[in-house]
Amino acid sequence: MTLTGPLARAARALVQWPREHVARKSSMELAALAAFERENVDPGEEARARIQAVLEEGGAVFLTDEDGGIGVRLKFTRQEVRSIRRMENEGGPVGDDDV
Repeated sequence: MTLTGPLARAARALVQWPREHVARKSSMELAALAAFERENVDPGEEARARIQAVLEEGGAVFLTDEDGGIGVRLKFTRQEVRSIRRMENEGGPVGDDDV
């Protein structure tokens, strides 16, 4: 499956990450990611792979033709997402973990 701009935009919306976050994590310029999502510019195979890896890290699962049609869905159920967000928002000081 080749990642397309609209598919990347849909995955980013599903994982609820701003474009700036995805651009930073995938080592892309914000304008280049925006142009890719609008299907104006193809950033190349390497950049598409980085974008896909970042979005998969966020919980996006990319579907192929063999899965019943090209698309994207969340890896986690709605209840699991709520649990994860609750744990992430519990607060407290952030520290280094040497484990």
